[in-house]
Parts: sequence; structure tokens; C-alpha cells
Amino acid sequence: MDSREICTDRRLAEFLVAYLGAWSDEDGLTVVGSDERTRPGWDGTVRDVVGVATPTGGVLSVRPSAADAVRAAVPTWADVPARLPAALDRPDAAVFSGVFRWTVDPAALPDVGEWVPALDQRVPQWLHPFGGQVLVRFDEDGRYAAGVGIKRHNSAGMEISVGTEAAHRGRGLATALVAQAARWIIAAGAVPIYLHDPANIASDRTARSAGFPDLGWRIIGVGTPR
Repeated sequence: MDSREICTDRRLAEFLVAYLGAWSDEDGLTVVGSDERTRPGWDGTVRDVVGVATPTGGVLSVRPSAADAVRAAVPTWADVPARLPAALDRPDAAVFSGVFRWTVDPAALPDVGEWVPALDQRVPQWLHPFGGQVLVRFDEDGRYAAGVGIKRHNSAGMEISVGTEAAHRGRGLATALVAQAARWIIAAGAVPIYLHDPANIASDRTARSAGFPDLGWRIIGVGTPR
């Protein structure tokens, strides 16, 4: 499937424009300067560069003051890993790339979780920063088994994060929760997004089984190496 065909979906296109500041169907790398890169994201963190790369093109969104320097120094996607940090005046930073997935047709799996407040005393701490309601599966004793938090990037797109307790893995809970959360996001008029490290085999399996195909899209960011 060509990336241009993919972006005919209204919800995805609206999300990308809101998330990156612009979207382009042109081949190659398009650099845009966006005020979104100067504003706090879903968790209050300012991310001064975010890119979404497709097999044929995509957009790299940077703060407006850096746009000209990045365009001059980073003409292609192949140049991003080596040249982008210096163009941002962050020579010690590193570029990372993750798998970018989305769907409007999640797997038809049964609902296995319930929506509860993120600060519910039964909910583990990793879910607290998501705020609002989180989707949780409790075991027969009422203890947390698995859960999903929603990164509410904007009204057009929301990202799913999932985690399962070790004792409850291998039962398909993560897959069912991701599909259930995706249906909720679609019902809210947004597109569900799922991002993960390419090396995370478990996340790859969960995403595919929940109806999130890998179409060769990638999410690009810059961070300080640990």
C-alpha cells in the first residue's frame, strides 16, 4: 500500500497535521517548523523534534527557529542520524527510530478490561501519568493484571501504551486490551496510534494481533543517550 493511499484516511491526516504542524505527500524528507515543538506534549514534556517517516517520504517537525538550519544540514532521511543532532545544536544527542502503527480496523476481540480512574488505588504507578481513565484488567482477586494508558496527543489521534504483569503474560490480555482501547478511540472520533521499539518482539506481536499492521512507517525523535 502506498503512503499516499494510507493518508487518504481523514483521521490519520488530521492527526499528523496537528501533531507535526503539517503533513506532505511528497517524496523525500519535508522539514517543517512548528510551534508544536515549543509546547508541552501529553505528559508536559516539550519535544523539540518529532518525525514521521513513510516508505516514500514523511515530515520532520522542529521548532521554528531551527527549521532553516535543519533543512540545510539534513536534506534526506538517510542524513538524519548523523546530521540532525548538530543541526539542532545538540551534538551529544542521539536520533532514535520506532515503529509507527495505526488502525481503523482493530481486531474483533472480546472486551476484557474496565475503564477506571488513573489514580485508582488498584492501578500501578506507571499508569498514573496518563490521567483521566485507564483501561485495566483485574484478576479474580481484584488485583491489577494488565492495563492500557492513553496518550491524548490531540483530538484527532491518541496513542496506546500497554503493560502486563509477568504472572499474567502469554494469555493474550495485552492484545485484547489494545484492541478494546482502539475501538474506544475510534468511537471518540480519533485514530489509534501504537508505537514501539523495532527490537521489542512482544510489542510487535501484540500490535499485529490487535489489528495494527506494520506498513513501514517510523517515528523519529532525538534524545540524550543513557
